[in-house]
Amino acid sequence: MKFLNRLIGGNVLLKVTSLNSLSVIAQMVCGLIISKVIAVFVGPQGMTLIGNLRNFLGAAQQVSILGMYNGIVKYTAEFKDDNLELKKLFSTSFYFGAFSTILSALIIYFNAGVINAYLFEGEDYTSVIKAISFALPFYSLNFFCIAIINGFSKYKNYVLITFASTLLGMLITVTLIWQQQLTGALYAIVVVPALNFLVTLVLILNQKNFASFLTLNSISNSYIKRLGSFAIMKLVSAISLPLIMIAIRTEIVTVQSATEAGYWEAMNRISNYYLVFFTTLLTLYILPKLSEINDPKAFRKEIFGFYKTILPLFAAGMLIIYVLKTYIIQIVLTDEFLPMSSLFFWQLSGDLVKIASIVIAYQFLAKNMFWHYIFVEVGSVLTIYFSSLYFINTYGFVGASMAHLFSYTIHFIVVLIIFRKALFNLKF
Repeated sequence: MKFLNRLIGGNVLLKVTSLNSLSVIAQMVCGLIISKVIAVFVGPQGMTLIGNLRNFLGAAQQVSILGMYNGIVKYTAEFKDDNLELKKLFSTSFYFGAFSTILSALIIYFNAGVINAYLFEGEDYTSVIKAISFALPFYSLNFFCIAIINGFSKYKNYVLITFASTLLGMLITVTLIWQQQLTGALYAIVVVPALNFLVTLVLILNQKNFASFLTLNSISNSYIKRLGSFAIMKLVSAISLPLIMIAIRTEIVTVQSATEAGYWEAMNRISNYYLVFFTTLLTLYILPKLSEINDPKAFRKEIFGFYKTILPLFAAGMLIIYVLKTYIIQIVLTDEFLPMSSLFFWQLSGDLVKIASIVIAYQFLAKNMFWHYIFVEVGSVLTIYFSSLYFINTYGFVGASMAHLFSYTIHFIVVLIIFRKALFNLKF
């Protein structure tokens, strides 16, 4: 035990990891409860529609803040001790994002019917789409506050906000699904992220006075340009990837049925639950840390440190999940979802490769490597789409997870080639 305490105490990555565990466990447990409720009250076909709305909402959220989240984190971490620069950064991103949010909300509201037809063929959930337009400002404000907290490396605040938001979200979601089944599940997807802002607001009121930086006359053209590159980089994947996910789901429905598409969506949900540890670690530690590093040796040390300390834990966890997959499906979902067991090998393998790849690729964002990011992301999205079409038509719904492994293997190879000099001191 003393050795473990010394190890964690001397390793910032492990310290953040252990601190993040409470939040991650809460998200996983609450997420699994929500999945169980959805499986019982909605079933595989309803899960397909839920997946479509989640993907659309994810794209809408990123468009509303112009993909500036990572840019705010980077420059906050870089200028955390320079109040003048922070004032320019916060106020510029705030007003820039406010304009985009209002515009996005209006577009969604007045095109709700068209969006409904795209997401829910044959079903009318226009009111749910319109609700997104009213909730969008709260999403944006929450993203803005969380980005600042991450940039200042306020790990405890971030974990506390996530923990409280997760519990609140679970209670609201379960209640709405219990009362209104599929309709309740769809409204929960819209309402919960908006209410999360209230949690964030309450918990940051006693923190550093960020509002003092938000003055209209401090908008900076230089930060519009700086954040603009981050916006384009983030929006490329934030818009294209959700649309690709919807297209893949539609292809499964066409080749087989909505039931098989629901199996694949359920697999994605389970995947998201165990990957929440990784995604929060990326946001909480990796991006701010890489933003501060300017030495190739330090970059190499950070990446291989992650591979030595964190990646083996993921590998062990995924092996356990694979061995227990049948029990996991029965506990988390229902026996109706047992056919999805054939997805686990491909999905878990793809997720492990994804983790190894993304942690390196975050250097694109940390160092604002615009064209590298665009090239890799566009190539990755196209690979996912076309490989999914091929594998689905060849192997059925299992092909979607096979394409997941294939596409991230290609992604990993590409980022290794790009960073070969920094990682291995290789030239060719």
